[in-house]
Amino acid sequence: MLPKRNTQAKPQRRWQRRKTRLLKSGGPLSGWSLLGIAISLLAILPVLAVIALAFQPEQNIWPHLSGTVLPRYLSNTLILMAGVGALSAAMGTGAAWIVTMYRFSGSRLLQGLLLFPMALPAYIGAYALVDFLDYSGPVQLLLRGAMGWTSARDYWFPETRSIGFAILVLSSAFYPYVYLLVRNALKEQSGGLYEVARALGAGPFGMFWRVGLPLSRPALAAGLALVLMETAADYGAVQHFGVQTLTTGIFTTWLDGADAGGAAQIALLLLGMILALLLVERLGRKNARFNRPARADRPVLPRQLKGFQAAFAFFLCLLPAVLGFFLPVAVMGWHALRRPEVWLDPGLAQAFGNTVFVGFLAALITVAGAFVAAFGLRKLHKGTARILVPISMLGYAAPGAVLAVGVLIPLAAFDHLLADTVLAISGTDPGLMLTGTAFALILAFSMRFFGIAQSAMDAAFGRIAPSLPLAARSLGLGERAVLRAVHVPLIKGSLATTLLVVFVECVKELPATLLLRPFNFSTLSTRTYELASLERLSEAAPAALVVVAVGLAAVLALLRSQSAGR
Repeated sequence: MLPKRNTQAKPQRRWQRRKTRLLKSGGPLSGWSLLGIAISLLAILPVLAVIALAFQPEQNIWPHLSGTVLPRYLSNTLILMAGVGALSAAMGTGAAWIVTMYRFSGSRLLQGLLLFPMALPAYIGAYALVDFLDYSGPVQLLLRGAMGWTSARDYWFPETRSIGFAILVLSSAFYPYVYLLVRNALKEQSGGLYEVARALGAGPFGMFWRVGLPLSRPALAAGLALVLMETAADYGAVQHFGVQTLTTGIFTTWLDGADAGGAAQIALLLLGMILALLLVERLGRKNARFNRPARADRPVLPRQLKGFQAAFAFFLCLLPAVLGFFLPVAVMGWHALRRPEVWLDPGLAQAFGNTVFVGFLAALITVAGAFVAAFGLRKLHKGTARILVPISMLGYAAPGAVLAVGVLIPLAAFDHLLADTVLAISGTDPGLMLTGTAFALILAFSMRFFGIAQSAMDAAFGRIAPSLPLAARSLGLGERAVLRAVHVPLIKGSLATTLLVVFVECVKELPATLLLRPFNFSTLSTRTYELASLERLSEAAPAALVVVAVGLAAVLALLRSQSAGR
């Protein structure tokens, strides 16, 4: 007779495996895991608030918007995204290919200079370019003096406040996203692939088109997605060029039309475009995974250029850095030197103090929350973590104007309820305690940049060998002691870098700051915007240069970390 099957053995084995996993993760749902889930869900509350406001507005003006201004907002946004995406991809990919595959005088210097435009917000580049090319700017003054022209009717010059120049400025500001990712992808490829292609008769263009570009396509897609997100979210530059986009429509509908529901509906459309873009990018590179062969120990050997070829390559790579960083800084520096007394303006000192206070506090809260969330989510089942981590990134995917709508409207309602409660209990009206202070701005910054911080913290925790905390636990240390004694010392460098990056993003952020700042509360970005909008560029230049200096510190930190990792 055959032995009877033990029907209980399989469920018991499953339970033992599940029990082992739970013990390794600290229990079914530890306090750290619950806290991580709560923080991650809190980061997307503004997005949920925008959705709720859009579907339940006080006055439904959607038919009016869709029949009047919305087609113009949408078409301008799509044209802008298409132009900036194409030009940024060309600039970033071309520069990455040249500095990686060729060596010439100054090529190593260019590898760092090409990242400098990341330090300069697009709206500062817009102010500088318009001032440089406008009728009263140095270019047209030089043309009139050289040719003897006396008025604008004597010659033709392209309109500076146009969508074409907006595309040029935004591309010059955002191409480093593509450049950085594609350059890293090219450096990780095997040099043997290019040797084979060269042996088969492929020239420089053939190797780029048939080998380098296909292998770099996932990195190019990721960088291009970031470029398009930043383009759709921009307000300061497009507003200065007079281009009406969905972001400017949010400001117009909310501030000029006094219709928060209509602004939420436009914000929801913009958010939907961003999410659709992320979905297309993820699906487009779903199967595009390229791994280095196990024996691919030969790096790419750059080809040496000399003479005219070296000079031409240097010029091609330097041009994006000049347009995106050096020209705007030179224009702003010239204006700042014209009026040195502006540096002593009390308004500048006050704006600097406000910026440091709000930015540092928001960065501290954001990084601390991301640290706890990343640690807690890593203790969950991998499937649950895969769902929660992308959801918590929605705050960063949402443009600043969208986050402002999602933060201010619910927070204002709660603030009025809180004030009425205090008035009923104490008989004293406390006023608006949340929206009347910098609290709303700090909250919006924390939710806006939480995704950046969490991604960095998750990567930092992932670099820690699992045996280290397990060894500490075997010595009798609790979770809190292991976190303090093992994790924090090992990732303190990542903590400092993430804190700096989030602080810089807070300093540069303009749309959310304009919508959420308290009355008579200026930051460096809003001071630059207000004075430049009034054509008082000499007074705006010092604040703009301070913003650039803060951003440049983050870029130099990035370059230092890259050189240390080689």
